[in-house]
Amino acid sequence: MASSWDIKHRLTEAINAHDLRRVLDYYSPGAVYVSPAGIAEGHEQIAWLYEQLFKGFPDYHLTAWFEAADCENPAVTEWTVTGTHTGRFLLPDGRELEGTGRPITLRASCSVFVENQKIATHREYFDQLELYAQLGFGLTKLDVLSM
Repeated sequence: MASSWDIKHRLTEAINAHDLRRVLDYYSPGAVYVSPAGIAEGHEQIAWLYEQLFKGFPDYHLTAWFEAADCENPAVTEWTVTGTHTGRFLLPDGRELEGTGRPITLRASCSVFVENQKIATHREYFDQLELYAQLGFGLTKLDVLSM
């Protein structure tokens, strides 16, 4: 029987290989993936999320640098995410950003909850502002409602 860590490590290998079929093999059919970009529920939505990453960043890669080894479930990891933005990438407002050629390096962490040898919940945390700044976006002035 594979441990939560075994499943998490195999998922990371599948992500780094951009093998979507293998990625989905590690998620339960009703799994929930939560990230700053939104919530994906089930294989279809989770597949779509990974497809967006793999298209936008064809060299997308996760490198684990800390694992909370004394905790089996959830398996908690801190990462460095790297990639080069050469493909289209969907922005939160629905527009697609054409490849900029810019490299990204992000700090991230995640918690993976495993039930019955499959990932039931995957929570990913990263700073969206850090990502968008590296893609060339700056802060914009917000319209403030008067009270």
